[in-house]
Amino acid sequence: MADDSSIADVVMHPVRLRIIQQLGGRSLTTAQLRAALPDVTQATLYRHVATLVDAGILTVTEERKVRGAVERTLALGDRMAHVDQTELRAMSDAQLRSAFLAFLGDVSADFDRFVDGADPSLRDFVGFGRVPLYVDAPGLAAIQAGLSELLAPYLSERGDGQRRVSLATVLIPEPDAPGPVPRSQADD
Repeated sequence: MADDSSIADVVMHPVRLRIIQQLGGRSLTTAQLRAALPDVTQATLYRHVATLVDAGILTVTEERKVRGAVERTLALGDRMAHVDQTELRAMSDAQLRSAFLAFLGDVSADFDRFVDGADPSLRDFVGFGRVPLYVDAPGLAAIQAGLSELLAPYLSERGDGQRRVSLATVLIPEPDAPGPVPRSQADD
């Protein structure tokens, strides 16, 4: 049963973020999670999995006996692992900074694992960039809806030779800056 803690309180821990990232779009056994996160001890992994299951972020889709122990298969649960705008607005400045740093740390660790990997052919799948956008609230909503529609077919593993990649997005509004100088003042 999901508890009432905010999603931000539950998911904004580096290990929990990594678990959620591993499960995005697929189901994994606890053994597969351990293999995917070799630097996380088994006890720590199980403790964080239990927290995510209790909060409804993860769900157990299957249980089976393996050598006398119960092996669980996990997937993202009904309570989506996403911090919504209401929760972001409710965070203090310190909580927001902490959440953002946890997010960046997770992305940075993924990038380090990629760079440390020995397969240079994977560089065809890496990219990063930054571009300013000029939007109002309805325009941003339209962009987000369009991205959701564009990405929907790629969110689940189909088993037909795709490569799993991580797409991270960050929206940071710039502080109000002075607008362009009116032509009559620019000519002075």
